[in-house]
Amino acid sequence: MPVQDLKSQLANLLQLQTIDSEIYRLRAEKEAKPQEIKVLQEAFEAKKQGLAVLEKNLADLQKKRKDKELELSSKEEGSKKLQAQLYSLKTNKEYQTMLQQIQDSKADASVIEDKILELFEQSDKAKSEIDKENGRLKEEEKGFLAEKKKVDDRVKEIDDRLAQLEAQRKQVLPGLEPKILSQYDRILASRDGLAIVRVKDNTCKGCNMFVPPQVINMIKMYERIITCEVCNRMLYIEE
Repeated sequence: MPVQDLKSQLANLLQLQTIDSEIYRLRAEKEAKPQEIKVLQEAFEAKKQGLAVLEKNLADLQKKRKDKELELSSKEEGSKKLQAQLYSLKTNKEYQTMLQQIQDSKADASVIEDKILELFEQSDKAKSEIDKENGRLKEEEKGFLAEKKKVDDRVKEIDDRLAQLEAQRKQVLPGLEPKILSQYDRILASRDGLAIVRVKDNTCKGCNMFVPPQVINMIKMYERIITCEVCNRMLYIEE
């Protein structure tokens, strides 16, 4: 291939590489976005666990209170039955024994009432904590949705830019020989989106390995595309 033709091909390859480098970078960024949203979602869900714990605690307190109320109702019913039997007793001993049972039952009922009041107070406190946590979570949700929107907006920006780059890429392709383009695309796919690199200070800027003088001379001859012996990327020298 004539020198000027190969120089022209290299210039087109460099133009294509500039486009492809941005395409690869943007595609990698886009691929990472779902994970970003997942991390945001998991962080928000973790914060919601605190509310779930508080709600379970309140439910437990309400169940305990209900159980105590049933127990109190049973005690009060028992006291009424004992009271009704009191005046049917015939001996003083039976009467005194029944009075003691009634007093014991009322004492038990008083203890249960105190426990119910304590559970009421604990429930009110738990409700207050839940209200505070709900308010905090609403703010957290606003923050989460705002961050998610930023990610979604960025994905749209990337898609728009990728569409522009693909259009630019199509404009460059006709200026490349099919064989050279095929070689470029193959290297591009196997070398993380970097197919052509310059040689500077006898070093390949793709893998940072030494490029022998004879290889540099071959590059300068512009007879064919020269690739790095280590990373296999296409090489060029800035003139």
